[in-house]
Amino acid sequence: MPQGRGQLSLEERTVSSVQPAAPSSLRILVVDDDPNIRLTLSMCLEDDGHEVVAHGTIDEALAEASRRAFDLVFLDVRLGVQNGLDFIGRLLTRSPWARIVVITAYASIATAVRAMKEGATDYLAKPFTPAQVQTVTQRVAERRRLEWKIQALQAALGDDPEAEFPTNNAQMQRAIDMARQAADSRSTILIEGELGTGKGRLARAICAWSGRRDGPYAVVSCDTTSAEALEAEIFGSVSRDGNSATTEVPGKLALCEGGTLVLEQIGQSPPSLTQKMLLLLRDKEYERQNDFKLRKTDVRIIAATSFPLQQAVDRKRFSPDLLLALEVVKVQVPALRQRPEDIPLLARRYLAYFARENHRPILDFTGDAMHALRQHKWPGNVRELRNVIERAVLACNEAEISLKHLPPDLLSGGMGSWTIGDLVPLETIESMHIRGVLAAAGSIRGAAGVLGVHENTLSRWLKKNGNGGSVNAAAATDNISEGIVDDQPAT
Repeated sequence: MPQGRGQLSLEERTVSSVQPAAPSSLRILVVDDDPNIRLTLSMCLEDDGHEVVAHGTIDEALAEASRRAFDLVFLDVRLGVQNGLDFIGRLLTRSPWARIVVITAYASIATAVRAMKEGATDYLAKPFTPAQVQTVTQRVAERRRLEWKIQALQAALGDDPEAEFPTNNAQMQRAIDMARQAADSRSTILIEGELGTGKGRLARAICAWSGRRDGPYAVVSCDTTSAEALEAEIFGSVSRDGNSATTEVPGKLALCEGGTLVLEQIGQSPPSLTQKMLLLLRDKEYERQNDFKLRKTDVRIIAATSFPLQQAVDRKRFSPDLLLALEVVKVQVPALRQRPEDIPLLARRYLAYFARENHRPILDFTGDAMHALRQHKWPGNVRELRNVIERAVLACNEAEISLKHLPPDLLSGGMGSWTIGDLVPLETIESMHIRGVLAAAGSIRGAAGVLGVHENTLSRWLKKNGNGGSVNAAAATDNISEGIVDDQPAT
């Protein structure tokens, strides 16, 4: 094969095949109007384990780059009457992650400078050797590996800065270990923990750790004013019209067959559903609303509650039989104030996440700011901490978050400076507790249910005292705008 402008000889290509392979496989596009160059360069790269596509015209190359993404492009400068440098930008538009290596038999400083300005990563003068090609591809492969590593770390963080439940607390670690051990069983799991401790996230993790990870997953909140609506949502319903036509509506149990159903706020489930719940938990059977046909189910039940069910049983507000059926496996998630060593750990993970999401170059907290975070009692637990850090990141245009970026509740006079029994006005305790519950619940309706007041009562309190950053302002405004009615007891 005659050697033209920089093509690789058969001997050189044979030598290249015994050289160390590139660190990882790349998707490579070769653009050169010389068929010998395309062939020998492609064979050299393929011998190193790369996936190669070669084209002789820029139009073909652009079309190929529109169909698939490439990691590396070898681009000749002279493509007939066209200049390859003119198309670097269009190639990068189609494959933003690609690295462009310009190859040319007419090397010059001016050409190299222009190639770099247009967006090229490297410059290779013809004739080049297999060793030079390997050096270039290895550099690109190493760069891509670093990019993939960063992407993997960001994906692991994703929408959950608490991925894999980072903790330095023994009690929290025991809870996680218990959840992992029970994940693959068929047993019902009861998760107890204050509002905002991450019970829902743990329930989803249990499903992910189990053999049902690929099955359907659904969540039902038992905090409702309508027992009939809840019954229909969970168990389904059957209705018949005057012509004896039957309409069946499957509930979440039917939809989750072979998967997992999470019953949130199980402690607030209506007493009228106790027997149906017992039948489900004990015998894996259920009846649809308005139907007496027993149906078998293969659904893993995970229940969650924000207050101890045993206390509700002691006060005769919850069935002791239902509690026994629920707590086959009980996972107790500690409150954030019970694991203070996790506050800096979680705060910095939230900081890294929200700084990245909002493009803020914030590196850490000042000593005073971290001290305030440590001293706060966090009635809204990790959810409140997350909200506080997100708000601080948005307010901060400096390298560190300081006291001025934190809510006033965390500073002097806030819950961080007192404990139960201290000489603190009742009004202060009430205010801090309400704000903490609002921060954790994320909505007025949810907070009102926990506090045991009507949501309009809470709306009036917010209007009078200001939301103080404890709950999303838009949510508060939406609820307040609905109008004020007479107080009603929460159900």
